[in-house]
Amino acid sequence: METINTPIRRQVIDEAINELQIVDFSRATIREVKAIAAKAESVSGVEFIKMEMGVPGIPPSSVGVKAEIEALRNGIASLYPDINGLPELKEEASRFIKAFIDVDLRPEGCVPVTGSMQGTFASFLTCSQCDEKKDTILFIDPGFPVQKQQLVVMGQKYETFDVYDFRGEKLRAKLESYLEKGNISAIIYSNPNNPSWICLKDEELRIIGELATRYDVIVLEDLAYFAMDFRKDLSEPFRPPFQPSVAHYTDNYVLLISGSKAFSYAGQRIGVSCISDKLYHRAYPGLTKRYGGGTFGSVFIHRVLYALSSGTSHSAQYAMAAMLKAANDGRYNFLNEVKVYGERAKKLKEIFLKHGFHIVYDKDLNEPVADGFYFTIGYPGMSGGELARELMYYGVSAIPLVTTGSKQEGLRACTSFIKDHQYQQLDERMSLFAKNHPVA
Repeated sequence: METINTPIRRQVIDEAINELQIVDFSRATIREVKAIAAKAESVSGVEFIKMEMGVPGIPPSSVGVKAEIEALRNGIASLYPDINGLPELKEEASRFIKAFIDVDLRPEGCVPVTGSMQGTFASFLTCSQCDEKKDTILFIDPGFPVQKQQLVVMGQKYETFDVYDFRGEKLRAKLESYLEKGNISAIIYSNPNNPSWICLKDEELRIIGELATRYDVIVLEDLAYFAMDFRKDLSEPFRPPFQPSVAHYTDNYVLLISGSKAFSYAGQRIGVSCISDKLYHRAYPGLTKRYGGGTFGSVFIHRVLYALSSGTSHSAQYAMAAMLKAANDGRYNFLNEVKVYGERAKKLKEIFLKHGFHIVYDKDLNEPVADGFYFTIGYPGMSGGELARELMYYGVSAIPLVTTGSKQEGLRACTSFIKDHQYQQLDERMSLFAKNHPVA
């Protein structure tokens, strides 16, 4: 439908899309959407409301910055880090898991990585080499698109299903239909979920854990948005309620803890991959055949991570150790600093709903989905690709849900870059959008 009065001339957006040779906008990547928005903003002079990038939008933890500067001043940059990780970081990561998940995990299995992205890459590689018959990773989607790109890069197979229609007990049969084939080496999901912000409950995590044990599959639990389910206060160390985790229900797991979102420390690329005690010491025939020996943990560290980066930024490890210690000691409530994302999501949702949009992933079992870093929107009669492109003419950028593995039509919107003055802008632009796209 040809619309009028769009804040940005259609020609400007169309030319930017053509320059990138994007044939199907529903398949546009995060970086492509970002590039189109930047080009259109430059040409038109109209400020974009940018919701495509999942990048922290608040200052980094001062606790981490202070510790890293001190480490650099002490000359740490001249020394290679221990491939196993800084002992203080390993110790505090182990304490953090006890304090906020209520799970016991020894420090040896807490391994610093160059952001959770490297943690997933190393985990995918190691899991895929354990058993020659198990050559496929299973995604409980929607999820982070780049994790599938990692598997494409390494030439590994994956399967995926959208959890939208398989919440609660329905998850069991769906999951088992994949696991019973015998080719799945690992299951991956994020919790809270990127992009839907649903949070898997203990009953669902129990199902995942029980089936992982039965079918001898490793669970990769991506905790990039650690404890950011703001419907309950998960900020008190060593006191319930705790961050839900599959670690309560199986010994076959790797927890991926990131410094990027909860601590706003994304630029230094620091995270911790936490391997369960049993998995760390388990030998697999595939690993023995390939490397001549070793356990899952030793191969993960001394073979895979060593080959990828020979360790993780030395000074950033000091930052992460300090942030985790302060949180463990109750001196630093990291969730207080990131609650702003939930507040933004609430305001943004209200504006979209007022103008005829709907929340795609709106329910978390029987309760409304939490307000957080991401939310999902759709518009009647429009596919995700059509909606993403059409909103570009109104100076609003978001990514189609199809790129996240979702089967639903709509968009993922991120709250991190929203500025206070943009709520009024969004309200005005969506009012115009609704006028130009009347719902029958």
